[in-house]
Amino acid sequence: MNDESNREIWVLGAAGRTGRVIAQRVQDAGFRPVLVGRDRSKLERVAQGLDGTPRLVVGTLAETLVELAASDASVVVSTVGPFVDTAPQVIDALPVGAHYVDINNEIDAIEYALSLHDQLVAADRTVVSAAGFGVLGIEVTLLHVIEGMPTPSRVRVDALPSVATEPGLLGAALAGTIIDGFRAGGRRVSGGKYVRDNPGSGPERITTPSGEVQLSGSFPSGELLTAWRASGAPEVMSAGSAMGLSPVARAAIPAASAIMRSARLRRFAAGRLANMKLKGGPAPREFSWSRARVEWPDGTVRTGWLRSGEGMNFTADVAAEVAVRLVRGLGKPGAYTPGALFGPSLATDLGATLLVE
Repeated sequence: MNDESNREIWVLGAAGRTGRVIAQRVQDAGFRPVLVGRDRSKLERVAQGLDGTPRLVVGTLAETLVELAASDASVVVSTVGPFVDTAPQVIDALPVGAHYVDINNEIDAIEYALSLHDQLVAADRTVVSAAGFGVLGIEVTLLHVIEGMPTPSRVRVDALPSVATEPGLLGAALAGTIIDGFRAGGRRVSGGKYVRDNPGSGPERITTPSGEVQLSGSFPSGELLTAWRASGAPEVMSAGSAMGLSPVARAAIPAASAIMRSARLRRFAAGRLANMKLKGGPAPREFSWSRARVEWPDGTVRTGWLRSGEGMNFTADVAAEVAVRLVRGLGKPGAYTPGALFGPSLATDLGATLLVE
């Protein structure tokens, strides 16, 4: 077996905020990050903060995938969205024996990845989709709440991240998640199947265990699919503080959703949103929280929480840890979400805390 220090972990989008942290975490674990992106000068600045001289791969996604297919990459970590477009391309370009991890939070992209399970088992490779705060936090919290219990009748999950912002652009990954949610027009699970639901509906003021009050509303991100798969409940709703919208804003969403059904307009909107400039600022709260409220047919209700640190850093920690475990042979072939593959210890090993009311 090759010396671990020579095993390459490619980081797509390494010049972005999350990509930079993932590259640092990969190096701290003793592996070689390969920094991948479109802007050489930005990648060089990232490389200056790392030990040694990390290899740079510069070019468009199409150019990068040609080089990836001929490489010795052990794992590819993608932070490049929208993942419904990029994930199939990157997975298809993986060299023999390489694994794939992304920070995706788009329902359709996660479903695509999971649909590859049987062929990935046959190829002896692993794909881990949605390795980040949202999906892992909800998955771990929900599994903790329902452990040893029968199938629940109703589940609501809420992702309440606390995220610091740095000056710069919103980025394609987050833009893709937002646009994908509007494209779907909102979704929840009712009667054991997807039904349409306006983003921002079901607003609720949630008091966290640390005492903050946050407004959370429905949004069809990857947490919905994860909660449905983990619980088997016929009624499931996913929500988040990012969709704690005013009544006026919620009223405008159906029209926006109708517009986003056009592929051309989605690409245009995603591009404009990705280039939106953000002002820098600290995380508004000390902790990020994931909540799962579960009801059973007999009237039993349980609520679980997962407390973690700043949301984007936790996402980077999760993605890097999953990549390192795959290089070390700790995974298994197939397609998974992170909690389904490594269990609740993945979150707690990274400093998160589970609580049940």
